[in-house]
Amino acid sequence: MSNIVFPAETLELVKKIIARYPEGKQKSALLPILHLAQAEWKWCSSEVMDYVASLLSISPIEVYEVASFYTMFHLEPVGEHVIEYCRTGPCCLMGGVEVYDHLKKRLGIQTGETTKDGKFTIKEVECLAACGWGPVFQIREKYYMHLTNEKVDQIIDELSK
Repeated sequence: MSNIVFPAETLELVKKIIARYPEGKQKSALLPILHLAQAEWKWCSSEVMDYVASLLSISPIEVYEVASFYTMFHLEPVGEHVIEYCRTGPCCLMGGVEVYDHLKKRLGIQTGETTKDGKFTIKEVECLAACGWGPVFQIREKYYMHLTNEKVDQIIDELSK
């Protein structure tokens, strides 16, 4: 038996989200419920995704397909701060490769890895929709733009406190 169960308050919110959609269309609530699940458990394990599927009365594979498509969902355990960096052309042309290499060297990890202290995970994403402000990375809802090696060091120092 799994111990994956939302707290009562969150479960009430889940019910309200599901109620927004017509009968038989509860799958439409999948994205907001996955966000709640990730906020609760920090990542979307197969047990978490199975639980979400049960709440929506859908097949687990339907949840896996969505969670694996969007880079915002973590399918492996992650650090306290997930640094998502844009790997597309505009950011790379603006110095992104050098800045991201500096980030990896500074943290001593590669893309997809987490620091030994559990503080940082680096994740590569396709686009952060900030092409004019590159190089860019995002941590939770905050964007860090016009990055330089010095700015990266300042950000890491601040988040390490």
